[in-house]
Amino acid sequence: MPPKKKGKEKSKGKKEKKKPADGNSLEEKYRRSTLDVEVLKDHLALRRDIARQAQACSHELKTRLSSLEQTLSEEQDDKKAISADLTRQYKTMQTEMGVKVHQLEIEVSRLRQQLAVCQESLQNEREERERITQEKDATIAELQGKIDNMEREYEKILHDSLDNLLSRLADTKMNWVKVSTALHLEYKHKLAGFGLNPLDI
Repeated sequence: MPPKKKGKEKSKGKKEKKKPADGNSLEEKYRRSTLDVEVLKDHLALRRDIARQAQACSHELKTRLSSLEQTLSEEQDDKKAISADLTRQYKTMQTEMGVKVHQLEIEVSRLRQQLAVCQESLQNEREERERITQEKDATIAELQGKIDNMEREYEKILHDSLDNLLSRLADTKMNWVKVSTALHLEYKHKLAGFGLNPLDI
């Protein structure tokens, strides 16, 4: 048992000796706690600044988001208006094109009918022209034959007339030669009777 007391005394002495160290430890703890509090305050202040900045940034982002949403809504409205206008224009153009196509189809049908009539008329005119040309050629050939016959007849008549004329001229010449010879002889004898030489006259 006695040794236990010693142990208690020793432990008490130790505790008494440690008391001054505990005081320092409390001060250290207080200092540390104060530092921790300061650090926590700084950290909290930093957090508050960050939170304020985050709130300001969030407000700015919300403002920008609201502006972008408004712009997007306006653009969507513009897009809808443009789309509606384009749809209306497209339908109008489609209707106009349909009308134009219908008009062009009617015009094409009318022109085809006119073309068919013109082609038929042209064919009839060609046939008529060929018939007239054939008749004209036949008439020309007939007239040419008549002209050739008339030329031959006139040539024959002319030759006969010329032959008759030449024959008459020859007869007349012979008669004139005879008459002139008789006259020369007669005048020659008369001149000789007057004592004149016909060669001197």
